[in-house]
Amino acid sequence: MQEVDPVSEIYKGVGKDAPFFALVEEFYKRVENDTVLRPLYPEDLGPGKEALALFLIQRTGGRQTYSQQKGHPRMRGRHMPFKIGIIERNAWVHNMTEALDMVPELQAHKQTLKEFFESFATFMINQPD
Repeated sequence: MQEVDPVSEIYKGVGKDAPFFALVEEFYKRVENDTVLRPLYPEDLGPGKEALALFLIQRTGGRQTYSQQKGHPRMRGRHMPFKIGIIERNAWVHNMTEALDMVPELQAHKQTLKEFFESFATFMINQPD
């Protein structure tokens, strides 16, 4: 029997895209003022916001628009050009966790999402500090 991935079941419980876009907006508000993360992002944050929201929707079991538009996520490869060490990882997790706290529709899934974000951010580390 195959184990169900709890992250891929979240969208069923949420039922709509809006909370994921709200999460991304809250996250990027924090990125704009984060001295560790902001230098890693392009001046125009708009395209990144949409890409992250679509990725999260897809990863949590929603529509597959991210892959239809961009192909396989290959997130580690897409982020290789950026120095991501433990400091950047921790800043990302901190900001995403704070953003998660601001989206009521995701609170029932907070622990699962938090664990996913922590694991995902650790996977993205590509340089020692």
